[in-house]
Amino acid sequence: MSKISTIHDEKALNEQLVIPHPRLVDLFKTLDGDIMVIGVAGKMGPTLAALAVRASDQAGVNKKIYGVARFSDPASRDWLESHHVTTITCDLLQADQVAALPKIKNIIYMAGRKFSTAGSEELTWAMNTLAPTWVAEHFKESRIVVFSTGCVYKLVDIAQGGSLESDPPEPIGEYAQSCLGRERIFAYHCTKNNTPMLLYRLNYANDLRYGVLYDIAEKVWNDQPINLTVPFFNVIWQGDANNYALLALSACTVPATIMNITGPETVSTRYVAQTFGRLFGKKVRFEGDEGRRCYLSNAALCHRTFGYPHMPLEKMLQLQAAWLQSGGCGLGKPTHFEVTDGKY
Repeated sequence: MSKISTIHDEKALNEQLVIPHPRLVDLFKTLDGDIMVIGVAGKMGPTLAALAVRASDQAGVNKKIYGVARFSDPASRDWLESHHVTTITCDLLQADQVAALPKIKNIIYMAGRKFSTAGSEELTWAMNTLAPTWVAEHFKESRIVVFSTGCVYKLVDIAQGGSLESDPPEPIGEYAQSCLGRERIFAYHCTKNNTPMLLYRLNYANDLRYGVLYDIAEKVWNDQPINLTVPFFNVIWQGDANNYALLALSACTVPATIMNITGPETVSTRYVAQTFGRLFGKKVRFEGDEGRRCYLSNAALCHRTFGYPHMPLEKMLQLQAAWLQSGGCGLGKPTHFEVTDGKY
């Protein structure tokens, strides 16, 4: 992975995001059952499902990979089908549609709602807590990896280090509170039905079209000031995050395992902005008072269990800069990593 010099188009980018770790290929040789990715049409879902197909092929096994979503964008469904993912249209807020889904042994649950929460909090709560109730009950005979977020933790002082899985959640704002609600609903069904689960607390995935690195790079590229309210953050290459999500199927337990998913570095916002300034040949401007509190996670458990990420930070910075310099597109979905009041 680190030998890549540049990625200039989406086809090449997606190809890099679906490279299986050797550990994943080995797991697929022994993992029983097919795989269903619920909420597959989001930012990470398509490449995660395609990665599962690739890992299955390399393992020499015949796993069927399902992708479930509303598919309001037909292009997403077409892309998945072209990568040998069997798609199923389902509105997770309709209990009868969830009940009609085929019973699959391995579930990756990625569905959720974040952006535009302010002003429509009731929909966020329904999506993040009601849908999980029906899914967890329907798939009670499965093993389930539940996507969550590091935002369920409190903001920590940079001198303290990242939050550990053993730290009590202290979510700020209704989005983060509803994410903890999602965790609690799944955890309840985990113990009630003896369903093995893993709560996958991710922050932040980066794939060149979106992510914290993209957000900072785009502002530097467009001569916009960089807000220093959040002085540090965590980041992980989306390809590594996808691999970890599928590897997590081997770590599901009762009660549910909690695992932080991110890179090993505590990354400086100022350093990243200055690095992009150097790569772009631009002067970087900053704004706001440099804070001391931010969302940081300690992912030592993940790295100890599944190995370190394959994509190093410095290579991500180089690829991100080259992506913008070559006219690479963005998804128009900022992370809002600078938000500290929980209002998205």
